[in-house]
Amino acid sequence: MTTEIFHEHRVLLVGVAYRILGSAADAEDVVQEAWLRWSGVEHESVADPKAYLIRVTSRLAIDRLRWAQSRRESYVGPWLPEPIVTTPDVAERAELSDSVELALLVVMERLSPLERAVFVLREAFDLPFSEIAEVIGRSEAATRQLARRAREHVQEGRPRFDADRVRRREITERFINAATSGDLEGLMALLSDGVTLVGDGGGKARAPLRVLVGQAKVGRFLTSAASPSDIHKFMGSIGVEEYAELTFEVASFNGGPAAVISTAGRVVTVISLVVVDGRIDTIYLIANPEKMAHLHQAS
Repeated sequence: MTTEIFHEHRVLLVGVAYRILGSAADAEDVVQEAWLRWSGVEHESVADPKAYLIRVTSRLAIDRLRWAQSRRESYVGPWLPEPIVTTPDVAERAELSDSVELALLVVMERLSPLERAVFVLREAFDLPFSEIAEVIGRSEAATRQLARRAREHVQEGRPRFDADRVRRREITERFINAATSGDLEGLMALLSDGVTLVGDGGGKARAPLRVLVGQAKVGRFLTSAASPSDIHKFMGSIGVEEYAELTFEVASFNGGPAAVISTAGRVVTVISLVVVDGRIDTIYLIANPEKMAHLHQAS
């Protein structure tokens, strides 16, 4: 029964940890540690196993996030969350898919570990403030204040999505076609005037070390990156055969469509687009091979 109870809630626990951490690998580590805690407790004394497991997982995730944030200060280039595959059933449940949107996770990086945990537990999982207060070891009044501050920070920085997933998928497909065919004019027509590109190579893959802003800079980078010579350099930077064949497709990542670049079944880049007023406003490009590792394991 000990194993069955934990297995019953495991997906939920991974979801809690991932939203707090923004890292699939760290979330798995946290849930594994939660299992060790669970396996060593006197289960007869636990009145509500689900609440107990969420509490343990959240506390472990908060501690891990504090450690991770200090490491991210020395990260090479911009840091972006690890992309996760989302199945159609999750993508159809707005309350689940919206809370793992890459753009939202990026904004949540501005929150303190406690603010982030409170925001996740309240907004994504609708836990009562009394339970969240017990998780973080604060009074209910203090927890409500943390929740208010977190919501304000998120609302200030969260991009305004005005395209449904069907429209975003269509624009993502057009984006892939224009970038890979060298159609600069077609690509520029998709980009907003102030488009921003955030690239995460982590110093291990070719990606911009600074955020690119504006149609001209972003368009030039994308068409250049899709050229044969730059593709070969990129492949070499991540340890893949220089002339390996690349495939480009649209798949569901973090609750929405994303452009995915793969070779021999191995995902090497995930590109998520924020669409505003029918044009691409922000591009998140994740190429750090360490952030792709869990995708190979899942496949």
